[in-house]
Amino acid sequence: MLKNKERKSLLHLWTRNYVITLVIGLLVISVISVLWIRHTTLEHRLNLTSLLGEEIAARFVEVNGGEPEYRGDVPGYISERNERYDLNSEPTIYITTVDGTIIQVNEGQERLFRYHIPPQLLETESLVQQIQFSETNVGTYYFVKTPILFYEQLVGWVVIVESEEELTRLNQEYQLLFIIVISLGLLGWAAIYFVAKKFVKPIEQVAFAAKQVEEGNYDVRLPVKPTEKELYELVDSFKNMTDRLEQLESLRKELLAGVTHELKTPVTSISGLLQALKDGVVSGDEAKEFLEISLKETERLQNMVGDLVEFNSFHAKQFPIQFQQIAMNNTILEQVKQWQFTREQDISVTVKPLPEELVMKMDPARLQQIIVNLLNNAAHAIERQDGEIKVKLYINESRLWLEVTDNGLGIKKEEQLNIFERFYRGEQKKYKIRGLGLGLPFSKLIAQAMDGDLELKESSEKGTTFILHFPIRDIKERVRWGED
Repeated sequence: MLKNKERKSLLHLWTRNYVITLVIGLLVISVISVLWIRHTTLEHRLNLTSLLGEEIAARFVEVNGGEPEYRGDVPGYISERNERYDLNSEPTIYITTVDGTIIQVNEGQERLFRYHIPPQLLETESLVQQIQFSETNVGTYYFVKTPILFYEQLVGWVVIVESEEELTRLNQEYQLLFIIVISLGLLGWAAIYFVAKKFVKPIEQVAFAAKQVEEGNYDVRLPVKPTEKELYELVDSFKNMTDRLEQLESLRKELLAGVTHELKTPVTSISGLLQALKDGVVSGDEAKEFLEISLKETERLQNMVGDLVEFNSFHAKQFPIQFQQIAMNNTILEQVKQWQFTREQDISVTVKPLPEELVMKMDPARLQQIIVNLLNNAAHAIERQDGEIKVKLYINESRLWLEVTDNGLGIKKEEQLNIFERFYRGEQKKYKIRGLGLGLPFSKLIAQAMDGDLELKESSEKGTTFILHFPIRDIKERVRWGED
């Protein structure tokens, strides 16, 4: 695995890869451009050379005694045309007879043919030919011929020979192409560098913030708010995550202190009571009362420790579920009835069962734990004499739904997000009801272990509704159902 110091930054990688791609692309474009410029230049100059041959044949060659010869200043004319047409050279010009015998040639130029031009070059229909010489004259040349006519009769030829190197020689064009390619390369590099730097900046800040979170510092701020959708979603999601982690960390510290307090309180109480008995501070009936209180506190402590052990076992998925066929209407009615018998508080509980009995595979003991937790929470929320809890069963979309509704104080909106967090206890319960805050998280885990779920449907000052739902696995087991 690469160490951090060996890893390259995103800006470095993006810029390097783009520059490599840009260089390769520009090289390919340059090669293609050079070949295209060379080809078009060659065609253009060959056309000009053909025009030059026609003008020489018409203006500077006359027939004397049946033989063609120069007339006028051909070299001066060529120099003038070079300035106008940019031919870059003065080609070799031959005046020949019909059979190719060289009569005249312009002076000062390389003479490729001494006395005679090969007949095969003159006999071909093409006026422009590519020829190659061996021996001393190495290279490719172009042979451009123009007929000399006297009263529509062919009396000779004007032959212009120029090397391919001269015909395709370019200076300004290649310099201009080089400047354009270099400018495009620099412009492209600068563009990708600054664009990549703009994109990388928020990513670097998110990476730095993630490092801070890794070290336990959740109070991080991301000043950059990118306008790009994907980067904005990344920064915004990370910000929301850190806010949530900071909230959960604060909640964890608070809940840890609360759990410690809840476990410490019975221990302290038991220790004080036993110490009083040991020191003989109390005796007789009072001593028995102290022992009874100690036993109750011990039992409460055992229950809390048992809840922790059981919750951790469920959370680690090490606790089996014992499925069996149960009749849902009868089971729920019986469990609610048993709960009412154990309550000192007089709260009205009404159950609205399914229109017809439904048999499902459930763990009745675990289902009872969920029902008891929901009914206990509902009872704790009720502080009015006309308190009422409603339990309703119905079927919808191949699922069994069970709603538990109370007309208690409700759950504050800011607390609703955390009610299924371990050890969380709302402000209303924290100082009034003893416990560890494992009831709802434990119930949700049990429901999920039976392929169902427990959710908060709604809560307000008028009351709270929790909803428990399970899939109906076998459609054949349904009888009839409905919802009013």
